[in-house]
Amino acid sequence: MSSVVIYHNPKCSKSRRALAILQDSGVSFEIIEYLKTPPDAATLRAILAKLNLPPKELVRSKEHQTLGLPLAVDEDELIDQLVAHPEILQRPIVVVGNKAKIGRPPEQILAIL
Repeated sequence: MSSVVIYHNPKCSKSRRALAILQDSGVSFEIIEYLKTPPDAATLRAILAKLNLPPKELVRSKEHQTLGLPLAVDEDELIDQLVAHPEILQRPIVVVGNKAKIGRPPEQILAIL
């Protein structure tokens, strides 16, 4: 199996459930606590390509509004906001090789394991 990476927030219940699914699956994986080690723009673009989603699908709208961030005009601006404010990033995200899934609900990640 390809390397497995989880972009994880230990304070998030869905992220903790996805982590438990990975642990129960027996695969080895890397944990990236994205609030401590935020992904850069290139990493986000690579994840988006694997998800086959536009950047707006990675944004947690409630957190975006709470921070009072302006609505992004284009995808580059939105990626810049995600880099600058990783707390608005959807979680968890699991990447396996050339595939990725947002774990909402956490069981979604089973499709790529």
